[in-house]
Parts: sequence; C-alpha cells; structure tokens
Amino acid sequence: MRLVLFDCDGTLVDSAGVIHATMARTFEAFGLTPPALEDTKSIIGLTLDIAIARLTGEPHVNDQALAMTAHYKDIYTDVRAAGMSEQPFPGIAAMMETLSQRDDLVIGAVTGKSRRGLDMIRTSHGFDFAVSRTADDCPSKPHPAMVAECCAEAGFEPSDTLVIGDAIYDMQMAKSAGAKAIGVSWGYAPTSALLAAGADHIVQTPDDILALLETAHV
Repeated sequence: MRLVLFDCDGTLVDSAGVIHATMARTFEAFGLTPPALEDTKSIIGLTLDIAIARLTGEPHVNDQALAMTAHYKDIYTDVRAAGMSEQPFPGIAAMMETLSQRDDLVIGAVTGKSRRGLDMIRTSHGFDFAVSRTADDCPSKPHPAMVAECCAEAGFEPSDTLVIGDAIYDMQMAKSAGAKAIGVSWGYAPTSALLAAGADHIVQTPDDILALLETAHV
C-alpha cells in the first residue's frame, strides 16, 4: 500500500489563467501594477497571503497583504464564474479514474488552495481524495505539515508516500517530510528547477505516473 498525494494547481488542473486574472484585479483594486503572468505562476502553490506578499516585494505578510488576500477571496468565485474556471490537464481525468480503482493506493491532495477552492475542484471534476490538506489546515508549502498530517491520518509512513507536483515547493515539502518527490513537466516550473529542488523523478505525461506507480521500488 502506498499513499499518493497530488498538488492541485499546475498538476491536476490548469488554473494559472483564473489565478492570474484574480490577482491582476486585486492588484488594480489596491492601486498597484499587476504582476506579469510568469511572476504569478512562480508563486502558485504557496499559501495566498504569502504569495501576495512576495509579489508585492514584501519579505513577510503585512496588513496590505492580508487585505489583498481577503479581496482576492471575495472576487475569485466571480472571476471563475465568468468563464475562467480551471480545467484538468490532458490525460488527468482518465488517470485519476484509473487510480481510484486500485486497491493498493490511497489518493490524497496537498494544496495551497483554500478548503473551499479544493472543494470546487472536487465538485467540478469528480476527483475523490481520501485525505487532503489545504492552506486552511497547515502552514504554507514547503513546510512538511501537509504531508505529515496526511500520512498520520491515512496511517502511512512518509517513506511509503509519493508527493506529485509541479512546483519547487512541492518537491521541497516532500523531501522535508521524508516522502518521494515526483515532478510533472506540464506545470508552471521548469523541470531543471524541480530536479534542483530534490525531485526523485520527472514525468512527462499522466500515463507516466501510472507507469511509475507500477514500479515497486518507487
């Protein structure tokens, strides 16, 4: 038995568009120049208040970052409803369906999204997670708490756990927790950065994840 924990944004769903649009509107509402798309992509995976602080050039979350975080959350659903919703990357839906039928795996999620945001993804795309941790539950990635708490709840050792994600924060979190780190090439960070952050494997397609999980030593 193994525990497989997926990041959400940039790994299961392509959410950069809606995140960037919401971030741009938030910055404009506070009289700030919106970040470039690549800058927005670079913070996807972090807890929202920390991400906004970084984009505004602040080393720590301050009152402005907290106010902008609240505004972002207030308008996110409206931006999403206007046609900017997240869609699964090609092959993800079929992969998740295949994984859900395996008795030797427990599937979970570790995400910088809020609990509400993750629930939207679950409802929209039918993803079933036996265990999950969000930004509402744990410190921001790369802190290992999300992985450690999922392991404890599901009854797995970190050594029997795989973390699959597209961000350096996912790789760092996995290694800090003592889990295997699997980087995906279709997300928002270059594979060279994932390898530098400690990725044990890089996969090119969702089918590669299925193949990797057939390997007993992973």
